[in-house]
Amino acid sequence: MKTRTVRAFVLKEFVDLYRSRMIIMVYLLPVMILVLFGYGIRMEVTHARVMIIDNDQSKYSKELIAKFEHSRYYNPSVVQISEKEALRSIKQAKTDALIVIPSSFEKRLLHGQKSEIGVFIDGSFPTRATTIEGYIQGTILDAANEVSARMGMKPAGMITLNQRTLFNQAMRDEDAIVPGLIGLILLVAPAILSALLIVKEKEKGTIFNFYASPLSKAEFLAAKLIPVFILHSLNIFLLFLLAVYLFDVPFRGSFMLYWLSSELYILISLSIGLLVSIITRRQVVAVVLTVIITIIPGFLYSGILMPISSMQGESYIEAHLFPVMYYNHILYDTFLIGQGLASEKIVLYLGILAGFFLFYFAAGTLWLKKEMR
Repeated sequence: MKTRTVRAFVLKEFVDLYRSRMIIMVYLLPVMILVLFGYGIRMEVTHARVMIIDNDQSKYSKELIAKFEHSRYYNPSVVQISEKEALRSIKQAKTDALIVIPSSFEKRLLHGQKSEIGVFIDGSFPTRATTIEGYIQGTILDAANEVSARMGMKPAGMITLNQRTLFNQAMRDEDAIVPGLIGLILLVAPAILSALLIVKEKEKGTIFNFYASPLSKAEFLAAKLIPVFILHSLNIFLLFLLAVYLFDVPFRGSFMLYWLSSELYILISLSIGLLVSIITRRQVVAVVLTVIITIIPGFLYSGILMPISSMQGESYIEAHLFPVMYYNHILYDTFLIGQGLASEKIVLYLGILAGFFLFYFAAGTLWLKKEMR
């Protein structure tokens, strides 16, 4: 290996990054993505606008209403209007859900008879509607259990749940989203920067320096990777500090595992960008193509918005074709679970990530031509 020549190319890359101010983007882009998306993405539904029509005006109906008024998940309003007017409010997107308490509500409860409560939910956003539906069902069932206990009633088939939430006990959105965002950031940011490394040489004509140099293709690619790899390696620690101290995400696993897997993942991201830089001829095209092949899979197949295990068919297969799924599994383990290398799946995923890097780097080496085309 021609160490002195490689060192000269590495130094040249550092100088180019400094002069072009690209070094600012190395740290500004990851921080912006983490802060904006970390605070912006919310899966939990709070302060749902619930309209309640109480046609019974009884003690038990008021107790049920109090359940909604004393919960942070609802912003209830008790009105005396017709159901038609209330449904129009949902249609106009002024109300998320409508609850209609029948006039015989208390009478039926006292006689141990079945009483039906009308619930209408805005289903424009299915995920949000399903969440609100679960909240309302839980609130009504909780109130029903309290009434049954006071009246000494034990309905046949009644089941008592002793529920415990694992890994994210507080059910915080940040604990679920921020680790996944780190996987997205370390895929997108290094890839965009490395996508410009070779294509800019083609545009400026300085690629002829490589054609005339004694460097092999692998040495040239290594010289291109080393500077941006060192710069982005600092983001591993920066993102960790932001996640733990700004978003209060717990860290229960091995920091060494987090660091090593992140370094390997950055190499994969850089190799993807270099591959794009090799096959394109314009910087704009390289950036657009890199954004498409990193951001879209990064969101869809990272587990941020939907668990991979819930996918079926082609989507499940596609998720396994991108490295972000494997890396994010390791991230969620280090932050929330802490099983580490004791898990065979973690060891397997590390091996798969290493395979991704070797494949992309080898593909770039084969595709790069040390001659004019």
